[in-house]
Amino acid sequence: MGCSNCSSNSNGTPLGCKNNGTCGSDGCNKMTVFNWLSNMELVGEKENSNIIEVRFKNSRKEFYRNSEDLTISIGDLVIVKAEKGYDLGHTTLKGGLVPIQMKKKQRDPKEELFPVLRKAAQKDIDIWTKSREKEEQIKKKSREMAIRLDLKMKISDIEFQGDGSKATFYYTAAGRVDFRQLIRDMAQEFKIRIEMKQVGLREEASRLGGIGSCGRELCCSTWLNDFRSVTTSAARYQQLSLNPQKLAGQCGKLKCCLNYELDFYQEVLKDFPKSNTKILTEKGIAYCQKIDIFKGLLWFVYKNDSINWHEFTAKRVKEILKINAEGKKINSLEDYAVFQSIDNQEFQNVVGQDSLTRFDKKKKKRKFKAKATGK
Repeated sequence: MGCSNCSSNSNGTPLGCKNNGTCGSDGCNKMTVFNWLSNMELVGEKENSNIIEVRFKNSRKEFYRNSEDLTISIGDLVIVKAEKGYDLGHTTLKGGLVPIQMKKKQRDPKEELFPVLRKAAQKDIDIWTKSREKEEQIKKKSREMAIRLDLKMKISDIEFQGDGSKATFYYTAAGRVDFRQLIRDMAQEFKIRIEMKQVGLREEASRLGGIGSCGRELCCSTWLNDFRSVTTSAARYQQLSLNPQKLAGQCGKLKCCLNYELDFYQEVLKDFPKSNTKILTEKGIAYCQKIDIFKGLLWFVYKNDSINWHEFTAKRVKEILKINAEGKKINSLEDYAVFQSIDNQEFQNVVGQDSLTRFDKKKKKRKFKAKATGK
């Protein structure tokens, strides 16, 4: 992620603002919402026009009511009321798009919301910055405390409140954890109020971020805000190998991207014979081994000969199934296959077709002209 505030050194290497998506310029923030209604007058209930959306560390967002009618722009640091004390965050959304966002998140605009106290002063920003600088050190110490108490949990992230009086510890665990003694030890060590919040493995990955196998940032840490269940049937529909190492993401669960094209595969496979289709021939029963929805092809093999694959179109397979439905058997797969077998196909060596030096400029040969010498 990068924005206009991230400078570069003399070599052109991006230095980064080191704010991890919280720089406030709204150019590299996680799950940023573009306010496409910013230049339009709000239509509807005027009492809801003073609601703003504020983003805190990572992707945590909350709605607050600007009851004091402060002049607030997107990206401004504001002080908002918390349950105890105050918190500090960036303004991410205001105007007519806020009620739409609240409806999407199933929030009622008429409910009681915490107010916006004021714009953040330099003193507030200094307190917030010092608190954030202590997060890594406190996280390391809290993990050591949990290990000493033999607690089966992993503390993955810490979020300080804006006034520095409270810290929320995010952790993952397989089951229920009795961390009462841990809270007492941490409160005595760090002299702050402690809140423990258990998160799932997917939410942990979205908070920590990372690079996926595709080479891009994780979807859950950039734009994905709902974690739908992913099952192995999604991989089966797409003819993917059920290899846990390839199908699992950094969270250890099945990759969310398995659901992206699932609807397309399910729609197209309605016109294909099922993957467990059997063809009855005089040579024996043939089973379906592979389906290619893009080429519209299926491959079948005999029960006693799994080496030779026979290629069929979806239309040809339906014709054969109609013959089998009438109680008849076809003579052999070879009579209907597009190719006789995989052994009879002619393969071409494509390794040497593209030379590695094909983009290099060819050196022009110098033409030496014989000079006439006069006597």
